[in-house]
Parts: sequence; C-alpha cells; structure tokens
Amino acid sequence: MHKLSRGHRDKVQQFMTITGSSEKVALQALKASDWHLEGAFDVFYSQPQIKTFTDSRHLDELYNRYKDLYADMILADGITLLCSDIQVDPQDIVMLVVSWHMKAATMCEFSKQEFIGGLQALGIDTLEKFRERIPFMRSELKDEQKFREIYNFAFGWAKEKGQKSLALDTAIGMWQLLFAEKQWPLVDHWCQFLQARHNKAISRDTWSQLLEFARTVDPSLLNYDAEGAWPYLIDEFVEYLSENGIVQKSQITDWSQKR
Repeated sequence: MHKLSRGHRDKVQQFMTITGSSEKVALQALKASDWHLEGAFDVFYSQPQIKTFTDSRHLDELYNRYKDLYADMILADGITLLCSDIQVDPQDIVMLVVSWHMKAATMCEFSKQEFIGGLQALGIDTLEKFRERIPFMRSELKDEQKFREIYNFAFGWAKEKGQKSLALDTAIGMWQLLFAEKQWPLVDHWCQFLQARHNKAISRDTWSQLLEFARTVDPSLLNYDAEGAWPYLIDEFVEYLSENGIVQKSQITDWSQKR
C-alpha cells in the first residue's frame, strides 16, 4: 500500500477490518466505488465471488446458541441474547436492517433458514464478524433505495400474523424509529394526528404512501397538491396541520392556485 495516499490507506484498513476481506479485495471494491467507503461496501456485499467464506459448522453453532428450547426457531429470548452478544440494543434500528437481510417474516422471530441464509449473504459466521458488519448495516439506512426497501419490508415484518393491516401503536413506534433516521420534521405531528383522529389500524397503502409524502412534500406543505392522489388519511392530516396552525392554510391554497 506504499503507493497510496494516507487517506486511501486508512480506507483500505477500515474496509478490511469491517469486511474481513484481503487487501486485494479491499482495493478492488474501493477503486470500483471511486474510493467511497459506503459504495465499496455495496460492491463487496453485492458480488458473491468476493464475499467472505462462511463455515456451515460455525453457522449451525450460532443458530443453536440462540434457538428456542421448545421450538426450532429463534424467538424473543434468543434475539435478546444475540443483541447482547453483538453489543446492540434490541430496540436499535439496525436490528430491523438485520431482519431485512434475513428476510424475516415476523418481528422477534428467525427461522433456521432465515437466520443462516441471512448470515451467509452477509459473510458472517462468527460473532466477531457480526459485530464488524454492524457499521455497514447501519450505513445502508443512508442509501435512498435501500431505506425504501427496509421501510416497505417493515410493514409486513411488524404486523400480526394473519392481519392485513398494522396495529396503530406498532405503526407509530415503527414510524418514530424509521423517521428518526430520515429526520422528517412532521413525524410527531403525524403520530399525534393518528391518535387524535384515526385510532385505527394502518393499511399497506397508507404506509407506503406516507414515505412518498415525506420524501416529496416540503414540511411547510408549500408544494402539496390538494388534487393529488394521496390516501384520504394524508389529506386529512394536511387539514389537521392547517386547523392547528402548524402550517398556514394560505400556503397550501397559494400553491394550488399557482398550478
């Protein structure tokens, strides 16, 4: 690495530490991403040929450490122990990212196939590697497309088995967790509105459309289109914001008239 600048050398070392890869693989991934560390992680984890080899015996040992005594799956107690082992709070949003990688069907549950398949895809077969991957998984929340995938995954993951909608309290908890990452200024008003005016379960359509609303509509609602195809609940939310003086009604009206 004597020909590299100090900054590039530091990135190579950081990449090798987090991924467990060789110097050659680190250089390939970093050069392919124009020396952007997060982009290099994407390159590394999206190309199976350069993933770290995983030992199936180690994967089985990890699974058996966490699996329930009475069921062939990992349940809440096992996940709590896993979180302790990898030094992550069970309420940390990174555990949602972990579940997304494992394609988990239900919150607080991992089947053997989900757990081992997810770890293989991440190149993890030891707790040390698991801890080293946490910064990468946390960085995925900053990627717009991956955040959208994780957000949409969260609906099915968090709802009760057999239910089409997401319980309101659960939805509010998930929104507060997810939008703490995206820093949507209206999230608290949205949650207060739902508790005051809606008090019902949340449909998948409302769930997915809210992300689009938060992403495209200015928090002042200056570019909100009253004639747009938003779910009725979002339209009611806009009225609620206006009625409570959180935004000025004239701002919404002015923009609609300008169209």
